[in-house]
Amino acid sequence: MEQLKGWFGDAYGIALGWLTSPAALSQIALLIVAYVAARTLARRFGPVIERTVTPKPEAVHILARLRRFALLFLPLLLPLLAYALTAVGEGLTRATFGQGEVIAFGKRVFLLLAAVELVRKVLPPGFLRLMGRYVLLPVMALHAVGLLDDATARLDAAQVNLGNIQFTALALIRGAIAGSLLFWLGSWSNRQSTGYLKSQPDLRPATRELAIKASEVVIFGAAFLLLMSIMGIDLTAVAVLGGALGVGIGLGLQQIAANFVSGIILLLEGQTTVGDYVELDGGEKGTIVKMTARACVLETFDGKWIVVPNEHFITTRVVNYSDQGSANRYEALFSVSYETDINLVPGIIEAAVAKLPFVLSDPDGPDCELRGFGESSVDFAVEYWVAGIDDGKNKYGSPVLFAVWNALKEAGIEMPYPRRVVELRNAP
Repeated sequence: MEQLKGWFGDAYGIALGWLTSPAALSQIALLIVAYVAARTLARRFGPVIERTVTPKPEAVHILARLRRFALLFLPLLLPLLAYALTAVGEGLTRATFGQGEVIAFGKRVFLLLAAVELVRKVLPPGFLRLMGRYVLLPVMALHAVGLLDDATARLDAAQVNLGNIQFTALALIRGAIAGSLLFWLGSWSNRQSTGYLKSQPDLRPATRELAIKASEVVIFGAAFLLLMSIMGIDLTAVAVLGGALGVGIGLGLQQIAANFVSGIILLLEGQTTVGDYVELDGGEKGTIVKMTARACVLETFDGKWIVVPNEHFITTRVVNYSDQGSANRYEALFSVSYETDINLVPGIIEAAVAKLPFVLSDPDGPDCELRGFGESSVDFAVEYWVAGIDDGKNKYGSPVLFAVWNALKEAGIEMPYPRRVVELRNAP
């Protein structure tokens, strides 16, 4: 409290001295003239600058975006002009009177007004405006009244202990402010890079996901290292600690590390990607709906999600049916009785299956093959190509079997069922 009273007393003495000094009064007059001149210039040239810089509404190129961004700072024209004119007046005053404390104070006030306009009209609502209101304006206010150096020295002298590490209060405040700005900038940069990479149609989905993850790691890694440097933390110690932690984590989390490396291999090689229909070695089938650094997520035809570690795609057999627009071959099994003229069966079945709208003629039409002779039937299979995958949602097998049944019935061919012949010997 006594310190505060002393500051107010000093301020009152300085102000009283200025009001009674001819040199100070002349500087106040110069400040007024500088402000009036700046206001006149801003009113005259502000609209001209706005018309010149404003691009056409339909322009979307990089230069147009830069010009629109520059227009955001037009409200700063008045205080910055006043600041510039005051700086010229300060030079003249110091050369004439050998002093310029009043006009230097006015220059700092104009700079404070520029900061106020920046926060009110330029910075967007959200984090930046919040930082401007509670960080930039207090700093500029202290600078305007000449107390910034004193406040900085006091904060630098205050020590804060965090375990065995000692920081000054100034370093902690600087680190908090810098950290907030860096990670906000990192988040913004990550959103921009992600949006740009997702808009590139030439990149494969797997490559796109890998590039997004890599950019995220690089951006936030650089932000973290820069923050450590700003706070004065020795990066050598951080590197040693990181290496030790890396060894420990590597030994304890070998499986996770293997899945992570396998995920990178999958993304680079493009063996599988989002949208592929795959069959695992254990018999699970599904469409890949998500690929992460650790695992892939399969969606079955009945809506279930199967989380498969990436390592399984590298170390086990995986059948990839590629994208759902590719052609795939399937077969349908059926049997006829031994009383049938089996030479007629292939032509009848191939013609019936070829009439189905989803059956392709390219790369090959339906092919009916003799597969074997069973106990009570002659076994056949008809192979056919379709533009898609029989994944449960698209069921091709059932219509094919219906077509086979109807064709055999129409031709009068019997489909057998198990029969047993009982022979009685020495019957009375």
